[in-house]
This record gives sequence, structure tokens and C-alpha cells, in this order.
Amino acid sequence: MCFWGCFLYKNFGKKDMRGFRVELCGDFSGSSVVMFHGDLPYSSKDILKKLETMDEENIIGAGGFGTVYKLAMDDGNVFALKRIVKTNEGLDRFFDRELEILGSVKHRYLVNLRGYCNSPSSKLLIYDYLQGGSLDEVLHEKSEQLDWDARINIILGAAKGLSYLHHDCSPRIIHRDIKSSNILLDGSFEARVSDFGLAKLLEDEESHITTIVAGTFGYLAPEYMQFGRATEKTDVYSFGVLVLEILSGKRPTDASFIEKGLNIVGWLNFLAGENREREIVDLNCEGVHTETLDALLSLAKQCVSSLPEERPTMHRVVQMLESDVVTPCPSDFYDSE
Repeated sequence: MCFWGCFLYKNFGKKDMRGFRVELCGDFSGSSVVMFHGDLPYSSKDILKKLETMDEENIIGAGGFGTVYKLAMDDGNVFALKRIVKTNEGLDRFFDRELEILGSVKHRYLVNLRGYCNSPSSKLLIYDYLQGGSLDEVLHEKSEQLDWDARINIILGAAKGLSYLHHDCSPRIIHRDIKSSNILLDGSFEARVSDFGLAKLLEDEESHITTIVAGTFGYLAPEYMQFGRATEKTDVYSFGVLVLEILSGKRPTDASFIEKGLNIVGWLNFLAGENREREIVDLNCEGVHTETLDALLSLAKQCVSSLPEERPTMHRVVQMLESDVVTPCPSDFYDSE
């Protein structure tokens, strides 16, 4: 399994691992382990001892914030360990504050932060390990196709996770990088939103706007790309793009779109102009329900509106999914004729 692209390992994984080995095989004086949630029966000594045994075989991916490793404990439990290199003391203090808050966040549809090791040169974040891999891998790299019900279930799970971040966390959290590689799947293809922990947290008394541009091209809302301002509504736009990606089986900047001078949103708008929206659906997807497809397309179009005020909240998105998409339509069971 690879969370953030094992292909990056060839470029810098080995170099990063040498530093990792030097750091962890040496003196642990000054290192500390903080564990969140009371359901992990490990001491700091247990964790540090296990870290000493890790080598390049444990690398499972790499991303913008650091290399990811597979951490297997003696009792059979497995975790994902993300190494974030420290660059300055100010950043170190920032992460301490972030992690303290994130450690209290626990939800069925989020990849939970279990704890972290504060070592001399890096933060080692301990996350749940999901054996199903990323949605990006399943959609675009594996031969086995997701059927319609599996895709609907993934969309709903991702929506619930993002809704929790927007509406039920205190302070609220803008993800800023919703994309298929940040939706991880367990063995039953249940979706969980990952990598939200490094996004900027929103305080209730603030304006809920951050000016640090993050995200991945193809998923970003127009106003985010133009002004660099992230709000909950920019996350909603990215979620709408994600829905279209799941429905079509194509990345937002697939070559078939680019050669027409479009992205996936532009392609949807083109098809809508000719009343052909249903043609966006992946031809390899089995069990498509026409009624729920139309409801999903309507929802996606609202989410990717060019006007932020016309986009629904994620709380409303979940409501619409549960009432219009997940709830079976009568014609699913009866012949309409």
C-alpha cells in the first residue's frame, strides 16, 4: 500500500531513510512519545524500540510533508508513520499546538492521529494504517473496478468526514487539499479523509479565511487559485471535483479533458450544455442507478459552482446524499411502466 505515491521513493526515499536511520539508531535522549486516545497499550519505550528496527523496507510512500513508513507492532497492530523534518523552532512549536488539537479529533470517517514521536530532527506522526490504499490508486491504478454501490459509499464517507471537520470540530478545520489520494480506504472500501492534520485550523472568533495556498491543481476552486483564500466553500468545490472523479473514473486533469482545453468541471459543463451529463459516468462501472446518478450530478454541479455562495455546506451535502442518493428510489424496485 502507498499513501502518497511510492514512485517518489526512487527520487528521495533512500536519502531520507539514511537520515531516518542515523537519527533513530542513535541516542534517544531528548526524544519523547505522545499518544492520543487511551486505546493503544504501548509505552514510549515500546514505540522507540520498534522505531530502531525500521529500515528502507518500511517505506510505503512520500508526500509534500514527508516520507511515510509502515510501523508494525509486536501485537500485530499496524500504523502509518509520517516523518516531518523540522526546519526551525517556530515550526516545531506550531506543530506541537496543531498536534495537541488534532490528537483530540477522532471520527469514523477520518484517518485518526494516534500519537507522535518528538525526535531531535523531526516529528514522527503515528496514524491509522488502512490496508485498502488510497482512492486514487483504486480508481486509476488497479484493474479491479469499483461498482456503483461502492462508489456511492465512498462519496458518502468522504462527505461525512469533511462535514465533521467543518461543522463539529472546535476549532473548525479547513482541509485545503481534498483529492482522491487523500481519501484512504479500509479493507471493506469504507472511506476516511486523511492528511487534514496539517491544514490550518480555524478559530471561531476569526474570519475563517487562510491565505496559504495549498491543494492540488484540478481540485482547486477558482477563487482559491486567484486570491489564495481558503474557506469551507473551497473545500466543497474540491469535494465536488472528487465526486466527478469517482463517477467518471478519470482524474480532474485527464488527458482527454486537457486536449479539449478543459478540466473535469469544464467537461461536465460542456456535457450539461448538450443535455448529456450522464455520459460522464465510467463505462466500466457496474450497477449504475439512473435516479441516483441524476441526483449526484445535480449535487456535484452545485458543489463546483463558480460562485462560492451558491455551493452548499458539507452538512447540507450529507443531508442531500442521504435523502436523494443513498435512500433507494421506488424505480429501483418497481418497473416504472
